[in-house]
Amino acid sequence: MDRLLEIILHTDDALLALVANNVYYAYVLLFFIIMLETGLIVFPFLPGDGLLFSAGVVAASTNLNIWVLLVILIIAAISGNLLNFITGKYFGGKLQRSDNYFLNKYLLKHLPKAQKFYDKHGGRAIIIGRFFPIIRTYIPFLAGMVYMERRLFLKNTVLGAILWISLFLLTGFFVGEITWVKNNYGLIFLSLIIITTLPLVFSLLLKKKSNSN
Repeated sequence: MDRLLEIILHTDDALLALVANNVYYAYVLLFFIIMLETGLIVFPFLPGDGLLFSAGVVAASTNLNIWVLLVILIIAAISGNLLNFITGKYFGGKLQRSDNYFLNKYLLKHLPKAQKFYDKHGGRAIIIGRFFPIIRTYIPFLAGMVYMERRLFLKNTVLGAILWISLFLLTGFFVGEITWVKNNYGLIFLSLIIITTLPLVFSLLLKKKSNSN
C-alpha cells in the first residue's frame, strides 16, 4: 500500500526506484494498478493516463521493456473491464439499493454521469470512456447492469484497451528521451491530469448551471 501511495504522489521517481530495485515487481504492480482502476468502482482515484505516460518515459531509459509492458497493460485493462462488467451484472442492482453512506455519497453518485455518457454513445462508450478519468471506471460497471451483449462489450473493451494503452504508453516512450520532456516532466504530468479531467469538470458545471435555472 505504501508503494502504491508513493507511485500516485511521486509517479516518475517512484517508478524509477521500483524498476531499479526489481523490474519484475514493476510489471506486476503496474498491471494491478491499471486493472484495479478499470476493474473496481472503489478505485476511480488511481492514476491512469499519467501513469501510462510515466511508464513509457521510464521504459525509454531503463530495462523496463516497452513491448512487454504494452502487452501486460493491455491485458490488465481488458481484465479490469471484464471484472467490472461482471460485478455490474451480478451485483449492480444490490449495490444501487444499498443504504451504505459511503457507497451512495462517494461512489454511486458517479453512476448518473456514466449513464448519460452511455446513453449518448451506446456501445462506443466502452471505447471512448477509456479516455475519461472516473468515467472509464464506471462505464463497464454500468454496461453490466444494463446487460450489454457480451460479444459487443468484449469487442469494444479490447479495442478501447489497445487504443488507450498504446496512445499514452508509447507517447511517453518515444518522447521520454527528449531533453525538454525530461526537464519539464512534472508540468507534463500535471497537464495530462488537467486535460483529461476537463471534459468531466465542464459537464458538471453545465449540469449545475442548468439546475440553477
